Amino acid sequence: MEGEIALEARAKINLGLDVTGIREDGYHLVKMVMQSLDLHDDILIKITDEAGIKISCDKEGIPKDERNLAYKAAKLIMDEKKISAGISIDIKKRIPAAAGLAGGSSDAAAVLKGINELFDLALSQKELMELGLKIGADVPYCIMLKTALAQGIGEKLTRLKDLPKCHILLAKPGLDVKTMDVYKKLDLIKDYEHPDIDSMLEALNRGDLEGICSEMGNVLELVTESEHKEIGELKRLMKDNGALNAMMSGSGPTVFGIYSDEEKAKKTYDIIREKDFGGSLFLTYGR
Repeated sequence: MEGEIALEARAKINLGLDVTGIREDGYHLVKMVMQSLDLHDDILIKITDEAGIKISCDKEGIPKDERNLAYKAAKLIMDEKKISAGISIDIKKRIPAAAGLAGGSSDAAAVLKGINELFDLALSQKELMELGLKIGADVPYCIMLKTALAQGIGEKLTRLKDLPKCHILLAKPGLDVKTMDVYKKLDLIKDYEHPDIDSMLEALNRGDLEGICSEMGNVLELVTESEHKEIGELKRLMKDNGALNAMMSGSGPTVFGIYSDEEKAKKTYDIIREKDFGGSLFLTYGR
């Protein structure tokens, strides 16, 4: 059997992130507005004569075994559908790892979609999302993409009106953050302000970019920003240089700024690059 398929695995940001409770199994209940970006990893899946799943990646430090979510996704769908062929998965990484941008989850989502197509499995989006949830809470969204409300542990998804056209600057400082640790530390904070997600949904419905940006909020910033001063510095730099608003994505440490003016976004890109926060910098847009 022969064949190959190339896919784009898109990064995501959270325009709003609230934690509304915690389940008995330790999973946190959330209310989030998710947005996929043009920034993406390139995934190439090939059917091979050699049995098993082989992962290759152009970036150092990315696991190439069962720890990789792309590997887990391939194994899950192939076991489920009793596919015995071998496959190779090549990942060209652009989305930084451990950045709050769902890079691993997005790679897993692309692999589920790719194997579904490559082997003519005819699984619906809903069925793929149910499989994706077994890998991680962000994977169903990474299958759906675009602008969506995520509830439950992130798996209850509602399609929203598209984010109005804008320019999105991403800056990941040179540090990594463990999501699980951030949530555990948030649990120790007894009382904090919650973002008004419902008002953001109304602004999205109106197509009001400034209204959307004014309602941005992420409760996980309370933890990550208090431990890493770079988060606050990046937010200030973006807001001082024309961003409608700036916020940390997910558990961090990536900070994003939303701009209606591309020139201001480019100018801020240059300012941050000169300051050298030791990480990654991208100018992208919602897609």
